[in-house]
Amino acid sequence: MKKSKKKPSLLYRSIKWLVWLFYPKMKLFGSEKLPEGEAVIVANHAQMNGPISCELYLGDDRYTWCSGEMMDAKQVPDYAFRCFWSHKRGLSKAFFRLLSYLIAPLAAHIFKNANTIPVYYDQRAILTFKDTVSKLKQGAKVVIFPESDEKFNHVVYRFHDKFVDVAKLYNSRTGKELSFVPLYVAPELKSLHIGEPIRFSSQAPIEEERQRICSYLANEITAIAQSLPLHTVIPFDNIPKSQYNKNTPF
Repeated sequence: MKKSKKKPSLLYRSIKWLVWLFYPKMKLFGSEKLPEGEAVIVANHAQMNGPISCELYLGDDRYTWCSGEMMDAKQVPDYAFRCFWSHKRGLSKAFFRLLSYLIAPLAAHIFKNANTIPVYYDQRAILTFKDTVSKLKQGAKVVIFPESDEKFNHVVYRFHDKFVDVAKLYNSRTGKELSFVPLYVAPELKSLHIGEPIRFSSQAPIEEERQRICSYLANEITAIAQSLPLHTVIPFDNIPKSQYNKNTPF
């Protein structure tokens, strides 16, 4: 039985409408590949394009993993500056450092009102997993952007692999084997592309499943990107635009 959601604030709903109005309209391809009911969708981050486009175009019966630091106004400045603007130089760097403090209250409000699951990297990580499994048991989709700072190839960065453990906990609670679905976010093409799912195996050691599933998802997202018309890949890291790659390495 699904629990009723808390209605987002008027401020959040107004901001979401404005973002929908001015953000480039995205088209979703491959929705027929999505499993019925619960599943984990794994996507490239494409900086803020991934979370924004998923919030706008993947429906309301979906939750997105979001750093818990972005839901705490006191922690937003350091987190936002580190992730988005640390490569800036000179006066520009000072400006964005100031900006990170100015946006903190609004950013925390937005992420707490969006369809998000707070992600923690300390002893509270179990709360992230329990919340995720609870949402999955209600039949919802959960979106995860697991890229790290280390490059995997010209399309995606290497994945943090512990998110796969959600499937182990879900299996122990339900007896079901969870599907992971690759999603490629292509802002320049104004499109989202869903690939073929991969199913978690409860019979295999979790270390092997982390490697198998992460390898499949990263390679499938890359293959989707390479199958599309030539375009610029928006990377996870906020590097200068002159360093952005194309979807083919040639």
